[in-house]
Amino acid sequence: MSVKVLIPTPLQKFTDDRATLECEAKTVAELIDALEAACPGIKARLCDEAGKPRRFLNFYVNSEDIRFLENTETALNDGDEVSIVPAVAGG
Repeated sequence: MSVKVLIPTPLQKFTDDRATLECEAKTVAELIDALEAACPGIKARLCDEAGKPRRFLNFYVNSEDIRFLENTETALNDGDEVSIVPAVAGG
């Protein structure tokens, strides 16, 4: 099942400057592993030492924040779009 992943600009150095990737995965956790297989080094930027998504990154599946779904166990379906969005702070 193919999932489209939108990569933020700061992480595109790991994807050969590609803003989108197609990956095969059934969950967000599998997707992160698939990204690491295709783009070595990206997982360390996406996840902390415990393997959890970093606090300053937000993952969305079809515009739904995974924190309000099943976190990294959120199921993915063919054609889903996953956005990786860096948190923005300021005032």
